[in-house]
This record gives sequence, structure tokens and C-alpha cells, in this order.
Amino acid sequence: MNILLLGSGAREHAMAWKINESKHAARIFIAPGNAGTASLCTNLPINLTDFDALKQACIAHDIQMVIPGPEEPLVRGVYDYFINDPALRHIPVIGPSAAGAELEGSKDFAKAFMMRHGIPTAAYRTFRSDTIADAFAFLQTLQPPYVLKADGLAAGKGVIIVDSLDDAQRELRDMLNGRFGKASNKVVIEEYLRGIECSVFILTDGANFVTLPVAKDYKRVGEGDTGANTGGMGAVSPVPFADKEFMRKTHERILLPTVRGLRAEGIPYKGFIFVGLMNVGGEPYVVEYNCRMGDPETQVVFSRIQNDIVDLFNAVASETLNEQAIVEDERAAVTVVLASGGYPARYEANLNIEGLDCIFPDNTIIFHAATRLSNSQILTSGGRVLSVSARGDSISEALELAYQAAERIRFKDMYYRRDIGFDL
Repeated sequence: MNILLLGSGAREHAMAWKINESKHAARIFIAPGNAGTASLCTNLPINLTDFDALKQACIAHDIQMVIPGPEEPLVRGVYDYFINDPALRHIPVIGPSAAGAELEGSKDFAKAFMMRHGIPTAAYRTFRSDTIADAFAFLQTLQPPYVLKADGLAAGKGVIIVDSLDDAQRELRDMLNGRFGKASNKVVIEEYLRGIECSVFILTDGANFVTLPVAKDYKRVGEGDTGANTGGMGAVSPVPFADKEFMRKTHERILLPTVRGLRAEGIPYKGFIFVGLMNVGGEPYVVEYNCRMGDPETQVVFSRIQNDIVDLFNAVASETLNEQAIVEDERAAVTVVLASGGYPARYEANLNIEGLDCIFPDNTIIFHAATRLSNSQILTSGGRVLSVSARGDSISEALELAYQAAERIRFKDMYYRRDIGFDL
């Protein structure tokens, strides 16, 4: 099969790496890709939301499967574009319809969906600028800390958690006044859940689903989970507190009702669902949905899947996922994100990266997140630059390998958290 990936980050590099292992993969294309994916794929200089250009690429390269990595093309309807085009509808898109992608595209939609289907989540209300007085009144009924969420897509940075009522009111006003653009035209205010988070991923064909290895990511930029929220500074898998009993509850109370709810509402969904969970005293609550794999969780989750990943994708396309079972690598996997100094605020780009050609420890791999080639030199092109991933017999062993590898890479003002996984 010729396969087209959409995206340019470490998640897509990890997907390409896994697809490259498949007996089904002939050629892998990626739009637009990065300096790392160029070693595994043919990078195509196409914007991943330029659906007409993607159509021409699919025809030119005889593409037989499309796998979107990030949320934006899914929310904008890439699945619907393909299924409604006679020249493309034979090409399966491993992702939901635009209606299904609203699980991520609208926090308000997702919360209402959970309420309709009895899925445990924090109490909430949604507000616009013309109901800000009601929002202030609702905040006064809550105990701190206060959780404010931009309704729409905000690149993983649209969640604000503050400890004082005054700060909550000020942040709410800023959000409704356009802090996150159209994404915060509506703001969800919800009850704060006290517990520890983990990331659960399923792959569904619309009727059946398989549960992938569980991961935990680290969103805050600073060690000890301090500082601003980011797209993710690292991840580990497995997660010790996500034991059999916790996952049984998650399966029965959250995963089954989610897939059944989508089907009952007639929402086409053939792809990944990320469920961000809070373990509150052993009880699972949904913090958020995403309509795709996470980043940096993909780097550890895909490292622990032993199946031929294209077998799973083919089963999604043919609605035979009930015939598949996930085989997990018993080893632990970790990833540490190497970021530009100043991220997630202002940072410098186009910096020379050194050390990528050195010999790294066994069982480590460097996934590129924000890199580009310039005259045979690899330069930084964003905030999260590289994901250093490793596998080991334990989380601590995998972390030791990852940090050894990270020490061999250099670029100006490079920063990474040195406490990923230490809380486990």
C-alpha cells in the first residue's frame, strides 16, 4: 500500500516509523513532514488543510490510505471531503468525520455528549461574553482552583487553572475578549478534579474498538509540574496506577458508552479517540477528549504496540476490528521533549542542531518534532523540537537511556524537563 500521513511533528514521525515496519507498506508519503520524516517518507510540501492539493497528491501517488496526525484537518472535515468525492471515496481515512471530531473541536459539545450518555466528568457550565455576569456568579459557587477552558482548538494551550477568584474572573474576561481568538468565543468553566491524570487511547471502526497501551504525559513546562501549559514535555508508558480494576471501570463507564454514544447519534467515527482521564481515588473521570493520538504520548504508545499497525488500520477500514487484539511490549517506554528556550512563550528559531549524527544508546530513537533541512543542516523550526524516546525493562531504565541520549544533542538555549516519570 502507498500511505499518506498528514502532519509535521514527532507524533507523525513516530507513526511513520511504526508504519515503516509493516509488511503492507510500499511507499509512505507525508504532508508536509519534517527533517526527520524525510529519512522514512517522501515529504510533500502541502498544507495539511489544503484538501484539493491532497486530492491531487493521492491521485498522483496512487495513495490507498490516509492517516491524519493532528486535529485540525479532522475538525475541518478531511474525512468528509474524501468520502464525498467519487475520485477519493475508495481511500480510507483513519479518522472521524467532522461531526465526530467535535469531541475535540468543541469542549461544550464534548461535555454535553458526556452528560447525554452518563459518562463521568466534572460538573460544568458554558458561557459567552454576553453571559459573563452569570459566569462570575457560577465561579462563586465553586471551590478553588478554578478551571477555564476555551471551547475551540487552542493548540493544547486553552486550559487555564488558577487559585484565586479574582484571577479566574480576569482570565475569563481575557479569554472571552479573544485571548485564544475564535476558540474562546465560548468558555467552559468546570469543577476542579483532584487526582492524577493518564491518557487512554482507543482505535475504533465505529462499532468495535481496541484499547492501546496507557500513557501519562507531562504538560507543564517546569519541573515539578510548574509553569505554563505546553503541548507536552514528555510521556511514559505503562502507568502503574492504571491497574486492571481502574481500566475495567474505564472500559465499562467511559470507553463503551463513548463508542456506543457516537454510533447511537449517527456520528461516523473510524479512528483514534484520546480520553484524558483523572484518577480520583480510584474512580475514572473524563477530563477531555481528543479526536486523534496525542503528542508526545504517541511516541511511547506506538513504541509498545507489537502489532503490525497497518493490520489495525485495515481492520478499521473494513469494520473488522473485533478480530484484532493489541499485543503490548512488556517493556516500558518514555519520551523526553527537547524544547527551544522560552517555549511556550517567545523563542528563537532556525537554530543549528548538533549531535544528531552521534551514536545513541541501544533502544533509543530521536523523533523530530519541529525541524527543517537547510543546505544539509538540520535547524529548529518551532517550540518543541525533538522527542528523545527509549525503551527499557523499567521506567527508570528507559529514562536513564533517554536522558543519556538527550545529553548528546545541542542547540542554543535547549531546554528539557529532567523529572519526567519521577512521580511514578
